[in-house]
Amino acid sequence: MEKQVVIAALAALAHETRLDVFRLLVRSGPEGLPAGRIAKALGLAPATLSFHLKELSGAGLVACHREGRSRIYSPDFGAIGGVLGYLSENCCADEGCS
Repeated sequence: MEKQVVIAALAALAHETRLDVFRLLVRSGPEGLPAGRIAKALGLAPATLSFHLKELSGAGLVACHREGRSRIYSPDFGAIGGVLGYLSENCCADEGCS
C-alpha cells in the first residue's frame, strides 16, 4: 500500500464523527448499514452524515452500494488490513517495538 493512501485513511479517521461512523460500520460487519440507520444511531443530520461518509469513501475505508432506494455503507476490510499492514511493516519494524 502506498504511503499517500495510508495518510488519506488516517486523516479521514482523525475526526471524531468519522471515527464514530467507521466504528459503527465495523461493528455492523460486511453487510453494512443504510445511511438512515447510521444517522439515527449517531444522532447526525443527513447532510452531516453524507459529508463524513464521502470522506471515508474517498479514503477507501468505506464502500457503498444500492439496495432499492437505500444506500448501504460497509467497511472495506481489505483497505483496513492494508493500512494496518503498512503501519506494522513501516512503523514497527525497528528494534524495541513490540
